[in-house]
Amino acid sequence: MRLRDSESDARFRKEVRAWLAENLPVLGPPPAYGDWPARKTYDQRWQRMLFDAGYAGIDWPAAYGGRGATASEQLIFLAESAAAGAPDLGVHFVGQLHAGPTLIAEATDEQRAFHLPRILRGESIWCQGFSEPGAGSDLASLRTRAVRDGDHYVVTGSKIWTSYGFAADYCELLVRTDPDAGKHRGISWLIMPMDLPGIDVRPLRTIQGESEFAEMFLDEVRVPVENLVGRENDGWRVAMVTFGFERGTSLVRELLTAMAMVEELATLAKTLGHGPGRTAWDDDAIRREIGQVAAELDAMWALTRRNVTRAAGGGGVPPAGGSAFKLTYSEAIHHFGEVAMKVLERYAISLDALPLGAGASLPVGRHIIEHLHAFAISIGAGTSQIQKNILAERVLGLPRER
Repeated sequence: MRLRDSESDARFRKEVRAWLAENLPVLGPPPAYGDWPARKTYDQRWQRMLFDAGYAGIDWPAAYGGRGATASEQLIFLAESAAAGAPDLGVHFVGQLHAGPTLIAEATDEQRAFHLPRILRGESIWCQGFSEPGAGSDLASLRTRAVRDGDHYVVTGSKIWTSYGFAADYCELLVRTDPDAGKHRGISWLIMPMDLPGIDVRPLRTIQGESEFAEMFLDEVRVPVENLVGRENDGWRVAMVTFGFERGTSLVRELLTAMAMVEELATLAKTLGHGPGRTAWDDDAIRREIGQVAAELDAMWALTRRNVTRAAGGGGVPPAGGSAFKLTYSEAIHHFGEVAMKVLERYAISLDALPLGAGASLPVGRHIIEHLHAFAISIGAGTSQIQKNILAERVLGLPRER
């Protein structure tokens, strides 16, 4: 594994660091937690700034409007962004990391030409319409129907956990187009404009106190047949392409943010009182657990860099590597949250920052939010149980589950 930057990587790191230092102050601070209309505007502005600077879709092929950066350059950009406290993709998460890469791999030239530039410029926000009330981990049991009627599919059904459904312009939608085929064979992947008649989006308030997710009801929504991605009834294969992106590189930025937050938690432990004349840092067990979490995350970052080096050298990526990464990260981030609650103790009753006076504060609320968010990490893109099945069957060669 290469541990030091090459000359070209070092130049790129210097370039990115300088650009972030110049432009983050211009962007200004993020809006208040949970203010999604303001967050949408903020995220769109940041995405346009990235596009204008040539950093939008940094790992997308140059032929489709991306930078065509190497894998090492992508990691450098993510690491420098996290270190500088730059915003993540926010409402552009689905478009940039799920829908866009899937369109690059599977869409027609016309579909790519229309959608990809709009995603990169931040003009189109996407949501995901995969899960249903009766089809979560067993996603292939989905029942939302799409019946062909001339040049349209007439779609009826419901979806749940529709990420950013309230803000989206388009939806990556899985529907059943052949109810008589086997459950994995009768599914299609559609691009659904979110302004079509018959779509009802209802926000879902999470335990974090926000409405990132929504439930979506579809009542005879007419989606043009030209919005089919891949072949009809081949949507499960296309969805596996989407999941490959969702379970892999999409979590790297979260990993880097968590690594920075471990340092922050150590500072909190040295500050917050745990009894008369003591801080949390004085507790040997807490210090040991903070160190263990730091080691777990650092090992995942080393694994990521190793996989990137291996892929760049033509060695490919390990089988089911995305599932291995997601499972390991889910477990590590849960552990992190548990340790954070031990450190915060009685301070873990508010999502706000802890004021210290003279305008200073401690980011207590941020750690509570991340602890709650860990529950979503271990469910989204396939639960941890599903990831274990994938690894058991595809890596270890164990018998398939009935």
